[in-house]
Amino acid sequence: MKQPIVGYHKDEEDDWVAELACDHFQHVRHNPPWFCRPWVVTVDGRESMLGYELNCKKCDEGAPRDRD
Repeated sequence: MKQPIVGYHKDEEDDWVAELACDHFQHVRHNPPWFCRPWVVTVDGRESMLGYELNCKKCDEGAPRDRD
């Protein structure tokens, strides 16, 4: 299910995590060649992706919310 990005935070390993409107979290790493997301490394890049919809597998699986 597609869900828009509404915010970001860093995890305990200093990787960026997208906060989705459904209250699930999803890592958005820039780690070429496996993950090519150069937008995640700058504030402007992350802000430009607010509202962008990511496929939320947690929604598809009926997983509980990550945000309390």
